[in-house]
Amino acid sequence: MSEPGPQSVPTSADSRSKRPTKRRAVTPHSEHASQISSLFRDPSKEVQLPEGAKPRTSGSLAAPPEIVANVQGSSAGAGSGEFHVYKASRRREYERLRMMQSETEKEKEDAEWGKLREETRMKDDGKTEKNRRRREKKRAAKGGNGGNKRDAGGILKGQKSMDGDKKKGPERKEDDATEQIGGAAPQEEVPGVIIHEDD
Repeated sequence: MSEPGPQSVPTSADSRSKRPTKRRAVTPHSEHASQISSLFRDPSKEVQLPEGAKPRTSGSLAAPPEIVANVQGSSAGAGSGEFHVYKASRRREYERLRMMQSETEKEKEDAEWGKLREETRMKDDGKTEKNRRRREKKRAAKGGNGGNKRDAGGILKGQKSMDGDKKKGPERKEDDATEQIGGAAPQEEVPGVIIHEDD
């Protein structure tokens, strides 16, 4: 038996050969792998995603011809290809009419939905306003401000101010002014334990 030599290597797999290697059938897995490797080759490059198909409208279809040349009657000299021309033109016209009809129905449904949404919004706003009036009426029956009665100084009745006294308004401002100037303002004793140091 002889050793496998260069003659037994296929020409396309031989390193000395300049012929390109044979392309095999591409499997979905290998195609996907090649796409991913090409994406990762340059990460800074922006990926271009294909846009979805735009919805067809009657405006996007070709307009029907204004002048039809070579119109023949049903009995006079219609060739074998005229039937297909007639079928294609009829199909285009039916498609255009169907698109126009669907657009009209869509506009009608949108208008009905908008009307229903507006009615629902008006009903909800009416209910909210009714509840608001009822709450305000209940608050007014309690004495306004949710049952909390405030005087002119903005302090609740029976509530002490921050310094512990019940003075309000201009009287309180005068006392603050005398304290700032250095006048002898009466100070209240703070209750608590007083510790005297023995000298």
